[in-house]
Amino acid sequence: MKILVCITHVPDTTTKIAFTDNNTKLNKAGVQFITGPYDDYALSRAIELKEAQGGTVTVLNVGEADTEPTIRKALAVGADDAIRINAEPTDAYFVAEQIANIARQNSYDLILMGRESIDFNGGQVHGIVGEMLGIPSVSPVMKLDIEGTTAKMAREIEGGKEYVEVSLPLVAGCQEPIAEWKIPNMRGIMSARTKPLQVIEPSSKETLTQVAEFQLPAPKGAVKMIPAENAEQLISLLKNEAKVI
Repeated sequence: MKILVCITHVPDTTTKIAFTDNNTKLNKAGVQFITGPYDDYALSRAIELKEAQGGTVTVLNVGEADTEPTIRKALAVGADDAIRINAEPTDAYFVAEQIANIARQNSYDLILMGRESIDFNGGQVHGIVGEMLGIPSVSPVMKLDIEGTTAKMAREIEGGKEYVEVSLPLVAGCQEPIAEWKIPNMRGIMSARTKPLQVIEPSSKETLTQVAEFQLPAPKGAVKMIPAENAEQLISLLKNEAKVI
């Protein structure tokens, strides 16, 4: 089974964000980047499937040269090889187009990625890739098993879970608890240095959206401390000032 895992290169969740170029670009100075957490789940499940059923796992990232440490970490976890599309991931359509182009060339049985990236939280790429390839796309997938050419999944829906079966090939957007994150060991880190990492120029440069401006959330207001014995004042503030009751 050939599995393609698409990963993102995103700021750490504790990073303090700032912008440049009239608030249209992220200021990367001093920012620690990581693999998208949902992508980590997708990669971990792909490695588990490979270990149980055989096959190969290829990691794909759309990004510039600074994303290669993130890609090497995925190789250290257990992916066999990697592809980097040498371009800035400008919008969901552009990223999906690059993924679909690689998928057409290599005929993967399973394309896994996170349910969304944690920088833009769009949750669009898996659906667009599925449409471009004419294959099913399911998200968010919490459980994934492969039996022959059939994928059996549990996905989260409002108020519960839905169990579905889909014939391969398939695109799946993953989330916890589909697998447990895998931490690379020393052997994996050493072997990752020699695993193939192919750099490919983008198939096109078309984007459908442009950033007008990024805005930071409004700063938190001052905290008011109310003595425990003064419940009436607390209720009044919650009702008349905060307007939450």
